Amino acid sequence: MQFVLHRAKKKLQAIVLKVSDWAIFIGLVLIGGLGSSYYMLSAGNSLTTLNVGPWSTWKHEGREDADPYTRAHFARSGTLNLTTDIANTYLASSDSDGLKLHSSCEYEISGSNLEASWWSVTALDDQGRLINNPSDRYTFTSDTVAISPDGTFTITLARDARPGNWLPTGGAGRLALSMTLLDGAAAISGDTEAEAEKINLPTIKRVACR
Repeated sequence: MQFVLHRAKKKLQAIVLKVSDWAIFIGLVLIGGLGSSYYMLSAGNSLTTLNVGPWSTWKHEGREDADPYTRAHFARSGTLNLTTDIANTYLASSDSDGLKLHSSCEYEISGSNLEASWWSVTALDDQGRLINNPSDRYTFTSDTVAISPDGTFTITLARDARPGNWLPTGGAGRLALSMTLLDGAAAISGDTEAEAEKINLPTIKRVACR
């Protein structure tokens, strides 16, 4: 009788061990699948997004033939942007050195000769919202930015007022920059990194931090 009980106990342990192995395997598959799907929806990959320095854009944004990940990304964010047939919207959450943008730091956004009929640069918080400020200043466009005689421009991103083109950040914490380019070489739907090298977007330089 004791021998039978011992064999039954061994068999039960083997079954429990096998079930545990399968449970761990299925858990890892689910976690990996959900994690990769979340990343694809949030950041995309080389098939869905194009990176130009610190700036990133979804290649088929707003298009009827957009891939499922692009459609899901904008459905989740609730934004309605222009189609890449006529414009591109680029986002940056880091500076040109790869450091995260934060309102405790001051930045210089410098550019020149943007090949677009119209463009804009907007400061946002990490939720994609405009940053409230007493100056009611949220964006600069190709119509409102002050351009130097040599054709260059610099926009300063800082908490406190600065001379020239200043975008206030207040105490927003994590920041993001949005840049939209309309009808131009920089607004193409660029499918390769070689095309990205031809797009002359502004640099984002950290000046100082408190």
